[in-house]
Amino acid sequence: MSKTRKKIIVVALGGNALVQDGEKGTIQEQFANTQKSVEGIIYCIKKGFEVVITHGNGPQVGNMLLMVELSHGIVPELPLGMCVADTEGTIGYMIQQTLANRLQKEHIKKCVVTILTQVVVDKDDNAFKNPTKPIGPFFTEEEAKKYT
Repeated sequence: MSKTRKKIIVVALGGNALVQDGEKGTIQEQFANTQKSVEGIIYCIKKGFEVVITHGNGPQVGNMLLMVELSHGIVPELPLGMCVADTEGTIGYMIQQTLANRLQKEHIKKCVVTILTQVVVDKDDNAFKNPTKPIGPFFTEEEAKKYT
């Protein structure tokens, strides 16, 4: 009995893959961009690869933090970790739904599953001394003063 090794490919979709330059980041835009991304994934599956998809969520979590800030005093605040989980779940839902629908259309029997992750952050990590990964929109000084 010979064991064959599965061919696995990891696809990393940046949060910016789902929100293109010049877009507002509406759910409709993100679904349309997800559908475009799924094309390459379907190609890989047809070539015999098992696919693992990972994704970013910088623009999405930034937008959610802005919503939290704008609704300050009206609804309870959400900490960053909850905003990350919320957007991670939303993106996972979009990818899972879009990929599952496309697989069904192609008559490919594959199960699509979304897994949420958690990250432990060390507050003393040296990366905090020189942050390089912004989340959310950029503001002019005048715009930033409105939110402080």
